[in-house]
Amino acid sequence: MKKVGIVMGSASDLPVVKKAIDTLNGLEIPCEVHVYSAHRTPDEAAEFAMNAKKNGFGVLIAAAGMAAHLAGAVAARTTLPVIGIPCKSSNFDGMDALLSTVMMPSGIPVAAVAVDGATNAALLAAEILAVSDEALSAKLDAKRASDAKKVLEKDAELAAEFNK
Repeated sequence: MKKVGIVMGSASDLPVVKKAIDTLNGLEIPCEVHVYSAHRTPDEAAEFAMNAKKNGFGVLIAAAGMAAHLAGAVAARTTLPVIGIPCKSSNFDGMDALLSTVMMPSGIPVAAVAVDGATNAALLAAEILAVSDEALSAKLDAKRASDAKKVLEKDAELAAEFNK
């Protein structure tokens, strides 16, 4: 199975990124995690992206706040799918990061999830990998069914309490 590469612009993004790591681990998808800044370590970020395909990655996730150029910087150096996680900051509640992540020029696509949306980033990465992996596709189907069951169980609980 291809790995998912996760890069974050700062170690302070780890509490957000941890949700992606946990989701990927729960689906038994191998991942590798790094801290590379688009601004402070641009050479390392570029080298990681340029070598990602030959190093066994199938999808990359890039998490960053504020200027949030990391996803775009990574996407500029690879043709692997890149998913950006805009991280919330104290300045603009993550809107700055969201806009920096989604406003990519034509020819350098970055998929973006919600601000701090690491779980969905991991699930989107899994769905991309599942296109060519039936076992993973079955795990995702089972997860969806389990999630639906939990919602219906809560509905039944609430209905029993309030719908008399």
